[in-house]
Amino acid sequence: SSPHLVQVRERIRINGQPISKDLFNKYFWLVYNRLEETKDPAHASMPAYFRFLTIMAFHVFLQEKVDLAVVEVGIGGTYDCTNIIRTPVVCGVSSLGIDHTSILGDTMEKIAWQKGGIFKPGVPAFTVAQPERPLEVLRERAQERKCPLYLCPELDDFEEGCRALELGLAGAHQRSNAALALQLARTWLQRRGCQGFGELKEVPPSTELLGRPVPVAPAFRLTGAMIQGLRDTEWLGRTQVLSHGPVTWYLDGAHTTSSIQACVRWFRQAALNQDKPHDGSEVRVLLFNATGDRDTAALLKLLVPCHFDYAVFCPNFTEVSVANNADQQNFNVTLENALTRCLENQRTWTRLLEEKVGQDPWLPSPLRVGGLLQPAPTRGSLLLVPPAPRPLNSPALVFPCLAQALRWVAQGRDPQLGAPAASGAHAHPAASSGAVLLREAAAVRVLVTGSLHLVGGALRLLDPALSQ
Repeated sequence: SSPHLVQVRERIRINGQPISKDLFNKYFWLVYNRLEETKDPAHASMPAYFRFLTIMAFHVFLQEKVDLAVVEVGIGGTYDCTNIIRTPVVCGVSSLGIDHTSILGDTMEKIAWQKGGIFKPGVPAFTVAQPERPLEVLRERAQERKCPLYLCPELDDFEEGCRALELGLAGAHQRSNAALALQLARTWLQRRGCQGFGELKEVPPSTELLGRPVPVAPAFRLTGAMIQGLRDTEWLGRTQVLSHGPVTWYLDGAHTTSSIQACVRWFRQAALNQDKPHDGSEVRVLLFNATGDRDTAALLKLLVPCHFDYAVFCPNFTEVSVANNADQQNFNVTLENALTRCLENQRTWTRLLEEKVGQDPWLPSPLRVGGLLQPAPTRGSLLLVPPAPRPLNSPALVFPCLAQALRWVAQGRDPQLGAPAASGAHAHPAASSGAVLLREAAAVRVLVTGSLHLVGGALRLLDPALSQ
């Protein structure tokens, strides 16, 4: 799976656990040296990062003799380097969203075409409810490749005659993911000779699928292990809540419009529906970054209704110096480029709030925001906030790294984080008054979203055990 959050070993797991450092080291050098020795002298280059890790993952699975390998595509499907498996047991396509548009195309139909590239002749494939046109594209791709394609039944269909299924992952969108997981598991178990899961009606390859609905796979009686599996599923960085005293961190790596919408629904249910503290105030903070070719303005607009008191923007760098943090270093992005993106996000958020004034009685009026402050060269510290007449419900702050951003938000109240730097870091009145509010609030609720890399960096600082 990709990307990793804290350590690269998370991408290659056996029995749910990242492979050990010793095992990773052993297989990394074995694969690296073998490729180095056998590469074509005329085209003397090693595979790129993701391709290398894909080759290494397959080698690990073969050498460790796993019974079943679950392989997630990197980007797309058709031209993805994971798509060298000729006869998988089963294929699945989850809910489609707009992402990686420079590679996959800028419409859901183009993206559906790419995803359908994993379909294989005679290998059953499953998908979940999709918009009409993308579903038609998946159907056409299945027809081209003589692949029997089925729609997953709703999770509700599995609950008839039994109590509601509990999911370990929060959010309504996880119900369709769970329904897909059940169909993939059922197909594997049937291949192994397990009975009692109902039979799929074969769709002959010659059948004209175009213009006909995709057949719905039958629901089946879940085993106790399946019910427990759904309930016990954990996946770091997805609708994850960390309660650290008065500061509660809500982590979700959403980075597309559809996933941000799901994130907002989850956050409002998990955090904003809770009663205000009886003994004091509550402050809500957004910590956001986005990477690649994503439409950041569209993502931020979806987050405005959460009514954050502060929006904090920072690059995905855990520290300004990343020399000791190779797992989370992106060699394709400079700090300067990343900060420029953060400043653009800051301007966008400020503009969105200005537009919201007058439409939403919750927001204060007037809310006037001037130009950006220049970074102050105080001991390497950097803090940029747009000047505003009042701090609460308006400022957007930019920090040069996650550590500084998290420390400012926590104000020494999270035992995992040190206190913020005392000198110069809070020179601006909005930041200083915000620091007072954060220190005195009975509850601080922080949503970290926009990038899985951002969430991974935050987890590295908030849960040091993950780095072991």
